[in-house]
Amino acid sequence: MPSLSEVLADPTKRKRVIDDGVAVVEAEVADKSGLSGMAIKAAFGMVQKIKPGFVGGALNHLMPDFALQIDPIWADCQKSGQEARRYFVSNANRIADSLLKVTDERAKNAVGPVRSTYDKLRPEASKHVQAAMPRLADLVKKHAS
Repeated sequence: MPSLSEVLADPTKRKRVIDDGVAVVEAEVADKSGLSGMAIKAAFGMVQKIKPGFVGGALNHLMPDFALQIDPIWADCQKSGQEARRYFVSNANRIADSLLKVTDERAKNAVGPVRSTYDKLRPEASKHVQAAMPRLADLVKKHAS
C-alpha cells in the first residue's frame, strides 16, 4: 500500500487528496457551534473572502509536510489492526500535535490577516484538530489504502 507521501507524488491523485482535504476542513468548520464555533466560522469566511481558494492552496503547500507526519501514524494504525477511525481517535492528541507542528512552523512566515487569525485561533487548535480525527482517518484510508 502506498504512503500518503507517495500518493501526493502523482499530480492527479494529489488533487483528489487536496479536494478531499478541503471538504474535511469545510465540514469541520460547518460543524462548529457555540462562541468558538462562531469565531472559527467568521475567521474562515473572512479568509475565504479575502483570498478565495486559500484553503485548497494552503493544503496543497502543507500536505507534503502533513503526509510526513501522518505516514508513520498510518503505518502504526495498519500494524495495529484497528479500524482507522478508532485508531485516529484514540491517538488524536499525538496526531494533532504532529500536524500543528507543521502549521506553527509555517505560520511563523505568515503576515497580515492570515497570521493574526491563526494567532487568535491557535490556542484552541488542538481541540479542533482532534475533533477532525474521524474525517481525517477516512481521508487517509481512502487515499493511502
